[in-house]
Amino acid sequence: MSLIPSIFGGRRTNVFDPFSLDVFDPFEGFLTPSGLANAPAMDVAAFTNAKVDWRETPEAHVFKADLPGLRKEEVKVEVEDGNILQISGERSNENEEKNDKWHRVERSSGKFTRRFRLPENAKMEEIKASMENGVLSVTVPKVPEKKPEVKSIDISG
Repeated sequence: MSLIPSIFGGRRTNVFDPFSLDVFDPFEGFLTPSGLANAPAMDVAAFTNAKVDWRETPEAHVFKADLPGLRKEEVKVEVEDGNILQISGERSNENEEKNDKWHRVERSSGKFTRRFRLPENAKMEEIKASMENGVLSVTVPKVPEKKPEVKSIDISG
């Protein structure tokens, strides 16, 4: 993640992408000592930054987020400040029994938030979201491009 602040007021994962506005995580990629890896209550940064693909088609902007193990009730899709698409949610820790002995904790838990500045051609009032098999799909239709009106002129003579 970039340590360079965005000119748009947030932090970006890619300094060349003005639309990516991820929440800054100073511990992203930080390796924990092996002794801490067995602590079941520890939040893991891998889920904090859920992976999202953003594809633009002629008709829409399509976002796909991998959110394995989450139900749609645990995920929020919101538009704030008129053009910021925010995807957020939380995965809870698994219940721990007193007699349980954890050998390895690799599945992540905790909160995540991803934010994207949508371009001016996005139709905010027509955004649709669906979730299937742990993949969130958000479709943001685009305003159709105005094609220049061409008027044919008769040539006399």
